[in-house]
Amino acid sequence: MHARLIPTPYSRVTTEESTWPSTVRRVALALLLILLAWCALAELNPASLQRQLIARFGPARVVLLQDWLHMVDSAKTAGEDGKLKRVNDFINQNIRFEDDMVVWQKSDYWATPLETIGQGSGDCEDFAIIKYVSLRMAGVPVQKLRLIYVKARLKTPNGFAQQAHMVLAYYPTPNAEPLVLDNLESVIQPASKRTDLQPVFSFNSEGIFAGVAGSDKATAGGIGRLSRWEDAWQRIQAEAYE
Repeated sequence: MHARLIPTPYSRVTTEESTWPSTVRRVALALLLILLAWCALAELNPASLQRQLIARFGPARVVLLQDWLHMVDSAKTAGEDGKLKRVNDFINQNIRFEDDMVVWQKSDYWATPLETIGQGSGDCEDFAIIKYVSLRMAGVPVQKLRLIYVKARLKTPNGFAQQAHMVLAYYPTPNAEPLVLDNLESVIQPASKRTDLQPVFSFNSEGIFAGVAGSDKATAGGIGRLSRWEDAWQRIQAEAYE
């Protein structure tokens, strides 16, 4: 939430002392209060997340939550390439892949980062979502990140087959080739190297995009046209990571 300070207009000075100094003091005090509130929120969020985690999933994964928060905090001082690597490596190494039916007893459920950490597992959507939130927390602009729904060509015991899949993409610039963060591959690669993936559409917390080009404009209607993402994003905001 952003606060906007609008100075109160004065038609004239009614005393010898100008109202300007008092206005400045009021504005300065308001800014100080906003800053203190922000600092308090920044300090309280980890504790709040830990309380939510324990209330819903018990204490077993408190250490994983703390490690994740520490990783995100340390990534804030890294360059964007460093942020990508730290986040991708941590999630791929610490979250176990598991189908939604096993984790949530549902055919399709998009988990929040807290839910993924609480379970210690998730499917491809959950991997992409927690990486997206982690990078946003680490300071990567939303315009550089897209979750991409793809068709993945997977090797099975009966040969190759196409399967619905989701990855996270990072765009260094709007016209650049994106880098792909994926739970199927440990190494971050340019999209052109991932010939096993056929993109369908992309989205982030600002909107849905018909294609996957970084310069594309979001379609009308916001994220409401993708109900599972809208629901997941509302739950993410309620957990208050940022």
